[in-house]
Amino acid sequence: MTTSPRSASDAPGSFDRLHPKIRQWIWEQGWEGLRDIQDKAIGVVLDSGNDLLIAASTAAGKTEAAFLPILTSIADDNDDGLSALYVSPLKALINDQFRRIEQLCDRMEINVVRWHGDASFSAKERTLRRPKGVALITPESIEALFVRRPTDARKLFGSLKFVVIDELHSFLQGPRGLHLVSLLRRIDELSSYRARRIGLSATIGDLSIAARWLNPSNSDTVTVIESGAGAPELKLQIRAYIDPPESDDADSLEDDSDAALDRIADHLFETLRGSNNLLFAGSRRRVEAMSDRLRRRSERAKVPNEFFPHHGSLSKELREDLEDRLKIGALPTTAITTTTLELGIDIGSVKSIAQIGAPRSVASLRQRLGRSGRRKGVPAILRIYVRVPYLTVDADPLEKLHLEVVQAIASIRLLIQRFIEPPGIDPCLATVALHQILSVITERGGERADRLFRTICGGGPLSVLEKSDFVDLLRAMASPESALIEQAPDGTIMLGRIGEIITQSRDFYAVFQSSEEWRLVAGGRALGTIPLTNAVGIGSLLAFAGHRWRVTAVDNKAHVLDVAPHPAARIPRFETLSVEPVHDRLVAEMLATYGDDDVPPYLDPIARDLLMNGRQAFRDMGLDRTRLIQSGRDVHVFLWRGSAMNSLFAITLKSAGLESSVHDVGVTVANASVGEVRAIIRRISETPSMPIEDIADFVENLQVGKFDEYVPVGLLRRLWARSNADLSRRLQDQARVILGESEAFSPSDSAPK
Repeated sequence: MTTSPRSASDAPGSFDRLHPKIRQWIWEQGWEGLRDIQDKAIGVVLDSGNDLLIAASTAAGKTEAAFLPILTSIADDNDDGLSALYVSPLKALINDQFRRIEQLCDRMEINVVRWHGDASFSAKERTLRRPKGVALITPESIEALFVRRPTDARKLFGSLKFVVIDELHSFLQGPRGLHLVSLLRRIDELSSYRARRIGLSATIGDLSIAARWLNPSNSDTVTVIESGAGAPELKLQIRAYIDPPESDDADSLEDDSDAALDRIADHLFETLRGSNNLLFAGSRRRVEAMSDRLRRRSERAKVPNEFFPHHGSLSKELREDLEDRLKIGALPTTAITTTTLELGIDIGSVKSIAQIGAPRSVASLRQRLGRSGRRKGVPAILRIYVRVPYLTVDADPLEKLHLEVVQAIASIRLLIQRFIEPPGIDPCLATVALHQILSVITERGGERADRLFRTICGGGPLSVLEKSDFVDLLRAMASPESALIEQAPDGTIMLGRIGEIITQSRDFYAVFQSSEEWRLVAGGRALGTIPLTNAVGIGSLLAFAGHRWRVTAVDNKAHVLDVAPHPAARIPRFETLSVEPVHDRLVAEMLATYGDDDVPPYLDPIARDLLMNGRQAFRDMGLDRTRLIQSGRDVHVFLWRGSAMNSLFAITLKSAGLESSVHDVGVTVANASVGEVRAIIRRISETPSMPIEDIADFVENLQVGKFDEYVPVGLLRRLWARSNADLSRRLQDQARVILGESEAFSPSDSAPK
């Protein structure tokens, strides 16, 4: 990986090197000059054969930095096939970028086409008849071409010069990222040369990780350009609201003047009216609850409603109407959203960002904040609203620490330090490999096992799958129960009966799950659904609907957990399950916040009091000296680690016979004494290397990928054990830290090697 200097470009004539029609277009736009990343990118694209990573804030001109030199380079391209491919995770982002480059491409007589499910069919057909120029496409549409029109895919992708990947950080982890890596390898196989990769992103911590993603085999040839422009001034506030006693469902649609969510709605109504803003409310349920509250406040005040929901369950038309309203800016508008407006859809500049709940990811917080303060001299504004349970006389120690307030402060501290979480380990390797096996077989009409392995697992993150893993996967897919594939007498692998049905469905193109919620059932009665990311097994404890439940059975295929009430003490009233894991560094910063004495000036009076009370509780419980606290019949084990280690430690305790559940800073063991828990942890501390394969036997919810029901459970356990092997080697040290026999863990130790 090479890095372009942050200072002014050492190629002052870069503007003059652009195509004459591009220079004329720039003059007509009234630009005062090229931005630093645009200046630097011109030299890299035109003077080298390197891949390129452009990292800059939202609205820094990354799209133009890539396309001005690309269009210059391909202006006289006469090869059959597309010259450049722009890949985006979102259709809406493709539509935005199409509008940005369409006029310029028309002037240069370079064809440009949008290629996704909602785009013009006639424009795509014209491109198929004469494949030239630039296509803007989603990974799912690339997949559809390989599966449905393999001959056309070869015509389109056979002579690509450039592949631009926008919002690159969104592909660095998760099944869509694995999917895109595989698709790009298959595109490379269609040509005698590899198309150059250009990645665009606003939120990447370790740029070397992104460079390895762009070019796994030779990341040293990836040139990195970072913007030298400074971040805007940041104005922020953390506001805390205490729920009333016995408040069980503060996300309901019922208005209650004492409930925290209603008082948050009051402040939002008073503060955000009259301007454009984004409010990240978390769950879809809370988005709807807050939208309803703010609409009713508008009706009571007899003013036009400015507050509208935006989430994945709404129709495309409703979402696009709201996006257009924000972008046009003629009417003040606040969008209340989940994460759907987190990526770079062009909605113009908003005045402020609000968020309900403490951030669980600094990367997401930075991405959201990039929407505000985009105009020169205008500050970015952030408000974080934290809901805190009312403390009763018998409040749990976790409640007394006011973890959510401290987590919000820690996230701001890391934001100022410019920390961003690295990508985590992806649990969907097997499901993506299975999906790609079916896709390649469909594309080629059949294929041999060795060539399938080379195509899918020959490089990049899927190379983690060994040949023996791949063989096990093929055998499971060929079993009579699965019938996904079958083998001809000459060894060619073809689609089986079920494989043909699956690949013919439009749902096949996407490799990610539309929903990852698990249903909770107690005695045949449905309790509701929860997002589940922590590893669980029979005997694990879950908190839901104000009660604690013990898992009695796990149906991986149907995503159902059978649970029974657990006769434990009252549980702490805060969310213990979340889709988004917490990183070690964030929890370490929380621990540091408890140990400090400073009071951040951005706290409102209630948040300030809660911070002081939480620090006092921390000292009163001696948490600077001990990691084990008795709470009724439970024991809280304070690991001060992130979700990955907490989950692994809970499974390890369960394998030793203890019933445990995970929270954000450690593990809670039910029906045990400190002495009993200490004895088990002592045993862990005296075991030089915990056998991760034995621990894996206690993990039940391994089928998290879309096609994992067809993957052998044994393979999923091996992959889980392999991905947690490094972490398991630290279990002994972690146990010694808990027992006070070793120095506390340094978060830098968890960085991926």
